[in-house]
Amino acid sequence: MHIVPAPAVFQDLSHAAPYLLDAQNLDAAIETALDAIDEELVSGEGLGAEGYRLYIDDLAMRAEAETEAGLFYARQSLTQLVTERGGRWAVPAAAIRDAPRFPYRGVMLDVARHFFPVEVVKAYIDRAAALKLNALHLHLTDDQGWRIEIEAWPRLTETASGTSANGDPGGFYTKAQYREIVAYAASRHMIVVPEIDVPGHTHAVTLAYPELTEAPVLTDLHAVAARELGQELPVTGEPYTGWAVGFSSLKIHDEATYAFLADVFGELAEMTPGPYLHLGGDEALGTPAEDFQAFVARVSQIIAGTRKTPIAWHEAGAASGLALGTVGQYWQLRTPAEHQAAEARAFVANGGRVILSPADATYLDMKYDSSTPLGLTWADGPTSVERSYSWDPAAIVPGIQDDDILGVEAPLWTETVATLADIDQLAFPRIASAAEIGWSPADSALRTWDSFRARVGALGPLWASQGTGFHRSGEIDWAPGSGTGAS
Repeated sequence: MHIVPAPAVFQDLSHAAPYLLDAQNLDAAIETALDAIDEELVSGEGLGAEGYRLYIDDLAMRAEAETEAGLFYARQSLTQLVTERGGRWAVPAAAIRDAPRFPYRGVMLDVARHFFPVEVVKAYIDRAAALKLNALHLHLTDDQGWRIEIEAWPRLTETASGTSANGDPGGFYTKAQYREIVAYAASRHMIVVPEIDVPGHTHAVTLAYPELTEAPVLTDLHAVAARELGQELPVTGEPYTGWAVGFSSLKIHDEATYAFLADVFGELAEMTPGPYLHLGGDEALGTPAEDFQAFVARVSQIIAGTRKTPIAWHEAGAASGLALGTVGQYWQLRTPAEHQAAEARAFVANGGRVILSPADATYLDMKYDSSTPLGLTWADGPTSVERSYSWDPAAIVPGIQDDDILGVEAPLWTETVATLADIDQLAFPRIASAAEIGWSPADSALRTWDSFRARVGALGPLWASQGTGFHRSGEIDWAPGSGTGAS
């Protein structure tokens, strides 16, 4: 059995013959299997919003679920089960009952440091949904560019979207293109979570509406980092193509700032059917602490006024007055400092829950090892596939357990990532770790590194057939037919 994420209950029926498929290659075998499965929506079976049952023997394949999402996930499991046996394509006999551990299982794509066209975003949605991930967090704004059309503030895309990190070309999504992404995600049972990162990470706003922003707050650390990276320091009124952080800020005490954000989040809410809007709130190092706390509290209330639930990076937990139920996203290391843990717990005390994204396990933009050409190493060095897998959400922040956790998210920041091939190399296979951690029961016998690495290795031929240029990590024993992958 090589299903990823591991199902809650898997019964091997190897005493029964497999279901044989009349096909010449893997792609045709999968298509044949999906055409042959008998699907039924049922009620009162305790399968929940995303659960399913799947039964396979030599005579038939049957899937049951209470929702279309459940049937979709049954099809993903079936796709992974298709295998070659003795020169014939087949699906092994099995009985599965499955449902996710957490309701939110996400990936984040940073389209601000590097912009990606709609077709690339759709491709990433396909890859993520196949692993039963159900949320796409789009990091739409940062110092390097503003990527979403806002009709009330047209200069954001007219003058602040043209470049990316390293001086690469920029771009933005029109409202029609954003809605196209949202609809495509929904067809794969994924929501889109748009992020407007404020009050820091806002140098791009300076290019369009300088009256809303403060002058950069630059330190000796910024100068040292710029020299080491061979980058220029940010200059007011000029596009920024480096990736220093913490120097920019909106004006906290100017009412025009909040009128601006009410328009931005209002337009986003109108074109986002999902329940969440993300306000960012990380690394606001150029903003005094009291100002930061007052700001994120007020912006969370603006978002709540759109009838969406605010999400903020965990630093916002230091603020009193956050909108009730605001969700916190924890992004520091697997062992948090006490103040970081306290900030995360504050969201739970305020009626919200927490998304776990520990950087040294889930950040897909970290190098696999020192030889990896793409990626960074700031999150406690490179992140191997094993390290990406060997953690549990309920063991990260003391005092936060399963009931307090909304889910898990694997961010992909794009300072060094410019193409779909780059995305594939850094995300795969580590994206599968986040998928399993978010879906599979913590106490499952299959929830072990040895089991996971074997199941991921067996998926190599499927990923290769789908055109996913995964990193052929030496930690994984890749099955024959996995192709050359990406080094």
